[in-house]
Formats: sequence, C-alpha cells, structure tokens
Amino acid sequence: MKRRTRSVALGAATALLFSVSATAASQDGYPGKPIRMLVGFSAGSATDATARLIAQKLSEGLGQPVIVDNRAGAAGAIATEMVVRAPADGYTLLMLGATEAILPALRTLPYDIRRDLSPISIVANGPQVLVVNLTVPARNVKELIALARQQPGRLHYGSAGVSSSSHLAGSLFNQLANVAIVPVPYKGATEMAVGTAANEVDMSFPSAAAALPMVAGGKVRALAVTSATRVSAMPSVPTLQESGLKGFDRSNWYGVLAPAGTPQPIVKRIHGLIEQAVNTEEMKVALNRRGLEPETTTPQAFAARIRRDITQNARLIKSTGAKGE
Repeated sequence: MKRRTRSVALGAATALLFSVSATAASQDGYPGKPIRMLVGFSAGSATDATARLIAQKLSEGLGQPVIVDNRAGAAGAIATEMVVRAPADGYTLLMLGATEAILPALRTLPYDIRRDLSPISIVANGPQVLVVNLTVPARNVKELIALARQQPGRLHYGSAGVSSSSHLAGSLFNQLANVAIVPVPYKGATEMAVGTAANEVDMSFPSAAAALPMVAGGKVRALAVTSATRVSAMPSVPTLQESGLKGFDRSNWYGVLAPAGTPQPIVKRIHGLIEQAVNTEEMKVALNRRGLEPETTTPQAFAARIRRDITQNARLIKSTGAKGE
C-alpha cells in the first residue's frame, strides 16, 4: 500500500514537473506567432490611433507582427468580451479606453474588467478641457463658479450625450464646486464643440485634441484641464485641482490589457516594451499631436485606476439619475 501511495505521489510530482517545464518552455519561446490587439472602436478613432502606435513598437520589440483588429460596437464591449474569452497565452491583447469604465454603471455586462482582464499598462492620457464660449465673462474657474452661484440654473454645459465622459465631467464639476450648471446633451463630441463655440451652451468639456484648435482659433476660452497635471500643448492652462477643485482628476486614458491569467513573465515583457516605447521622444511627439499625454503605470496601478474610475462613474451616474442612450 505504501509503495502504491509513493508511486502515485511520484507520478503526480512528475506530471507537475512536466507541466511547469512545458509552461516555462512556452513562455521562453514567446512569441512564436503574430499577436492580435483588439480595439472596440472603428479605424481612425482615438483608441484605434493609440493602438496602432503601440502595436508598431511592440512588433519591433517582440519580433512578431502585432495586428490591430477593430471590432467596433456596443461602446467597446464586443472587443472586450472577445479578449475576455480568448486563451490567456499572450497572443490576444486589448486596447481599452476609459469610457469602458462607464459601462458597468449603465448595463449588465457578460464580463467584469476588474476580474476578467489582466491590466498591463496605461500608455496615454487624454485630458479634457473646460472651455467657455466668448460671451461668458469668467476668465478663470473661480470667476465661473461665482457666476454660477449668482445665477443658479442659468448656465448650461454641453455634453456628448447622456452618461458620456463629458457629461460626467460636468456632473463632477457641479458636485465639487457646489453649483447647478444644467447639462445639455448633443449627438456627439463634434456637435457639442460646435454648440459651445456658437454660444448655444456656456461651457463644455471637450478632449484636449478637440479643444486645441478651437482655443487657438479664438472660438472658445480654456479655463482649466481635468487631469491631475497640465497638458504639454497648453502649459499655461491650470488644472481644476490647481483652480480650487480638490480631487478633480478625470481623463480619457488608453491602456493595454490581456485575458486574466496571462503568465506574469509575458505580462512583464510586454509592460517593459510599452514603458520603453512610450518614454521615447518619438512617441511623445506622436501622442501630443493627438492631444494625448504619454503615461505608463505598473499593472497594479492600472488596475487601481480602473477600479477607481468605475466607482466614481457609478456614483456620478447614480447622483444625476443619468442613463445610457
């Protein structure tokens, strides 16, 4: 009986050893074929453009093609679900945008990005800019808040739709500034920007990429940026935190993730290549041209950012009664 027990134990140990050896060999040979990076939005979108910049650098570092695969639809959820269901072997990656951290508060999803994905690193940060039309007398955030308090419910801010990132930026502004600026939903970000410049609404929170030409062309006035740090292309524009709204930190980040359970050596290798690529002058210039700031994080910090944004978005949506369109 003892011999049999020893034999079984030895067999189990041998099988485990072979399994570990096979996994190690597989990781040592990674990558042995092309890698797919899924994007939940169409070609030409900010998510797509960021994915293509990173995919090219990863391809150079890994010695295999990194193919961008656009699977647009359901606000990015289609591509995300495909990655969640893919083998956790490093051959399927996802370029995720911050807007997907809004979805859990709007509808039931067949996955949980906090549980079912392995964050690798943020690669770019896309701040929004608080702009006002030229008829608004406020020259800074302090004056805008004073104006809003003097005329409760008289000022309006444009959004790119109910529960969009621009809508939630306005909601957070209202909460932290203790004002009641009324949201006005537009069909999209372009219509929102045009409406602000045309004095249809007093203010809005477009992306830095959209705000830059409007500010340069003298169509709107920039008062602050929504991120924790200033924007390279608009160094004289303060952050909302600097302007007195402590804790205001929202931006449209973009980051790379893999299916949960992807081996750590693979995650570390991809993370190292992303960090190396993003911190080059070439990448900084390319991202700045698109109104984005280069940024890298540890996988743990990226996971924490996702959790924080999901919690903040859910709280804002609940407080405003906003629902998805």
